[in-house]
Parts: sequence; C-alpha cells; structure tokens
Amino acid sequence: MQSLAVETQQEQLWNRRYDENVADVNQLCDSLKELKPGSEVPYIDPMHDTDQCRIISLFSSPTPDTGSGFISAGDHDAVTRLLGVQWQVGLRPEYVMPWNAYPWLVPGAEGKLTPAQIAEGVKPLLRFLALVPRASALVAHGTEAQKLANLFLKTENRMIYRRGFKTYKVRALSGRPFAGSPEKQQQWLDDMQAAYGDAMARTGLPRRGQ
Repeated sequence: MQSLAVETQQEQLWNRRYDENVADVNQLCDSLKELKPGSEVPYIDPMHDTDQCRIISLFSSPTPDTGSGFISAGDHDAVTRLLGVQWQVGLRPEYVMPWNAYPWLVPGAEGKLTPAQIAEGVKPLLRFLALVPRASALVAHGTEAQKLANLFLKTENRMIYRRGFKTYKVRALSGRPFAGSPEKQQQWLDDMQAAYGDAMARTGLPRRGQ
C-alpha cells in the first residue's frame, strides 16, 4: 500500500509539471531535450515557483534517473542532507530552485563532467535564469557547478549586475566529495547552512528564528 501511495504521489507531481508556477522552466527543459534527440532533461518539481524563486541550487554531475523525472540533488542521502540544510535555515521550496550544471542526463554516465560539457551548460543556465527574474544568488554544489558558476560570471551578462548576483561555493552532496569523518561532514553541512543563510539575507528572506 505504501508503494502504491508513493507511486500515486509521483504521478500527481508529474501531471502538475506544467502548472503555471513552473510551466516556463519546464517548457525550457522540453526545448533543451529537443536539441539532443534521445537525451533526457529532468523537470523542476512543481513545489518550486518561478516568480518567488530567489536562490538557485546548482548541482554538478548528472545524477542517475531516480524515476521521478525531476531534478534531484543526487541519491537519497544527498537529498536528505540538502533538505536538512534548507530546513535548518528555514528556506521554503518556493524560494529556491534546482538546476543541473549540464542539464542533459547522460545514460550510464558516472563521475565528473568534461570541460566541454561544463562550457555547454552556460547558455542553458542563462536561459533558465531569465525565467526566474527575482533570483540573485546561486549556491554551487561541487567542482563542476563551481566551474560553471565562474563561467557564468565571466559572461558579463547584464543580468549579473542588474540583480547583484552572488555565487557561493559549497561541497557536493553525495559520493566521494562527501566522504569524510563525521566531523568533516558536519563542517561541510555547516558551510552549506552559512551559504544558504547569507543568500537568504541578501535576497530579503528571513532565516528561521529571525
């Protein structure tokens, strides 16, 4: 029964992927998919909101298809970590939106993106950011996302200056980058909380307890 309930919930989310609050970005995902026939471009979960979004969570390597069809922070542990960080600072889902450094899922891909793939992610990122007009902070999780963030800033796009964009560099949420002692992992999580907390302050969002 529990499995059926989860499946029903996922199906309901899937049927809402063109709701007004995420329609524009998910239509962008469709257009990116058409550029590479046979590829998959995961959608933005409808719990997010293009008009309310202030902060972008940028993920690094393409993650395996979880079956949901939506962008994910990674495996179950990665998702749990990110949700915990955002809960600690009081960041609600409508104020943050995920994006992949390389939006196309690569079948069977493991490990890091190539420099060419990272560079190819710049134009999709700019198109995506144009659809979330109030976003002015980007939290880059992992090396590839951080490299893309650097390339994004080098474009000198007017949007960067008009919105006062700031980027934050934090640890990837899963795999080898997050392998370490419990003390190190807690420090990485604390760093993420600090980054999201500062991003919230910059974009006018109150932190939990304030």
